[in-house]
Amino acid sequence: QLAQAAWDANVVVAMRMARLASGGALAQRETQRMVIEKGLTFAEAQLAAAAKMMTGVGISGATKSASDIYRRKVRANRRRLVR
Repeated sequence: QLAQAAWDANVVVAMRMARLASGGALAQRETQRMVIEKGLTFAEAQLAAAAKMMTGVGISGATKSASDIYRRKVRANRRRLVR
């Protein structure tokens, strides 16, 4: 899972850089989407981790919960950008 997440993240970075380098309206939309998405994903991951901590799962469960959210978002971005 870790290797797949790392690969997906690299693909997303490369595809976004290519899109941003092209300029224009598409690059502007991608930039706005990226900034908004990062904030929302961070908040979602923090809430999920806090919820796990409150249920007594511990640090490992909270970390897994937060990292699952990041992995899911990165995978979705890879699929969207590669199309």
